[in-house]
Amino acid sequence: MISILYSDQFLEHQTGAYHPENPGRLTAITQALRAAPWAEQLDWRSPLPSDQPGDRFRAALQAVHPQGYLEAVKKIAEAGGGHIDPDTPVSAASYEVALLAVSAWLDGVDRVLETREPAFALTRPPGHHALPAQGMGFCIFSNAAIAAHYALKQPGVERVAILDWDVHHGNGTQAIVENNPQIVFCSLHEFPQYPGTGTAQERGKFENVMNFPMQAGSTLANYQPLFEQKILPFLQKFQPDLLIVSAGYDANHADPLASLSLHPKDYGVLTSYCLQVTRQVLLGLEGGYDFVALAQSVVATVEAMLEH
Repeated sequence: MISILYSDQFLEHQTGAYHPENPGRLTAITQALRAAPWAEQLDWRSPLPSDQPGDRFRAALQAVHPQGYLEAVKKIAEAGGGHIDPDTPVSAASYEVALLAVSAWLDGVDRVLETREPAFALTRPPGHHALPAQGMGFCIFSNAAIAAHYALKQPGVERVAILDWDVHHGNGTQAIVENNPQIVFCSLHEFPQYPGTGTAQERGKFENVMNFPMQAGSTLANYQPLFEQKILPFLQKFQPDLLIVSAGYDANHADPLASLSLHPKDYGVLTSYCLQVTRQVLLGLEGGYDFVALAQSVVATVEAMLEH
């Protein structure tokens, strides 16, 4: 069984009629997963509410984001909505939805550590561009970085790896984790592309960062040698107790926001590489804006987890 952390509440983050990061993304994915021939092998779970008892959630959130930033986002939502930056709208429901997304990633960590099987946090808004005190690039809270810090507080977890295969560099994630020797961060992304970060020279304080800028038009044939010769050795040497994947699907050839040329089935190959590092993998949704390619790619990802 593969755990899927999901709530219809994620559809309530409203971004406007023409914004690429919209509720239709999740609708397409959930419909495709529920129609898959192996759908009965999915364990759909609702994330715990963000006002859950105890300090588990708040401690994890505040380990990354200062209280002043949390209050600023909350005020925008309470005022009926607005923007954090020109690309990042906040609707009346967005603050609570973004908190629930964080909760889903934390629940995903718990599920993976409990079952020793992969899980997928099927959430929005995405998170990998969010800096500690500034949301950007459609992202409000830094889900992957928060989950990594949370995981390190759990028994038996000493090392966490983050792999970001979104077409855009996870600048927020890197900024938050690059000075932590217990976390490694690895990213493959189109360059130059938004946000302009992620050069190969960025290595982290402890040589714990590995960036792979990809040229426009890159295909699976360009990805595979990097995984086999660079990424797998790097992650396997680190021996993570948990691998978190910032699973963006905008490197698809059909995606409107970038120019890489992966195909949906290729994400099954990338997922299989991840499972060679550890079975304890948490994937969380980042980008991906062509509904058909996005849904097919998530199906290929989950199918690889079930088959491996």
